[in-house]
Amino acid sequence: MPGTIHNRDAFLDQIAGSLGRGRLTSGVKVPAWKHRPQDRVLRGATQDELLEVLKNQCLKIHTSLVITDLNKLPDALNEAVKNYGGGPVVSWRDERFSKWGLDGLMKEEWPAKNIDVHEWDYTKGGENILHAEKANVGITISEITLAESGTVVLFSDKDKGRTVSFLPAAYIALIPKSSIVPRITQAARKMRDMHLSGNQVASCVNFITGPSNSADIELNLVVGVHGPVKATYIVIEDL
Repeated sequence: MPGTIHNRDAFLDQIAGSLGRGRLTSGVKVPAWKHRPQDRVLRGATQDELLEVLKNQCLKIHTSLVITDLNKLPDALNEAVKNYGGGPVVSWRDERFSKWGLDGLMKEEWPAKNIDVHEWDYTKGGENILHAEKANVGITISEITLAESGTVVLFSDKDKGRTVSFLPAAYIALIPKSSIVPRITQAARKMRDMHLSGNQVASCVNFITGPSNSADIELNLVVGVHGPVKATYIVIEDL
């Protein structure tokens, strides 16, 4: 049920008055900043150079990184799941899994080995969350990947539940090499361009940097407090 805003005009008028001017209701322009240091970070870097930055950052965020191509992707994914002790596995429902040749692994080979695989199904409602809670490994795809911080960006929708990435014990992100950008500056710009071009941008966008981390007031780092204890990024050579 929509809420009601009370005394909005009086409140905004008071703020404008404190700034020594009247309240602006139209003609507001985006400032043209003289200096934009955020645009200079890794400017002009090639995808190979960005991948190298991502690789080095993964060492700092306790995340394994594997580089492969589409032909070897099933083997790479199978090995990553095996290293984490197998299933149960939970994944998004995404046509790219099929496009990338993973159907044989996820829908045939793993079930044949008694590895339970649950594909997100919005019609099952909360049952999906129960599967994610019990899963050993969650698998998603990064839409945009930030080299500087080692961050994957996930767009949630009815087929891509956000719990897939943070309820299982371990997490695997499939990263198209073409998705790698320098930093959050370019990620925000990409999402803005999507909106301006008429494409829908997810109402829930998650920025995930490796396994969950937490540090107390003495800066003692603990990994895996409120999410996956381990994480693997599998970069796919798609260029």
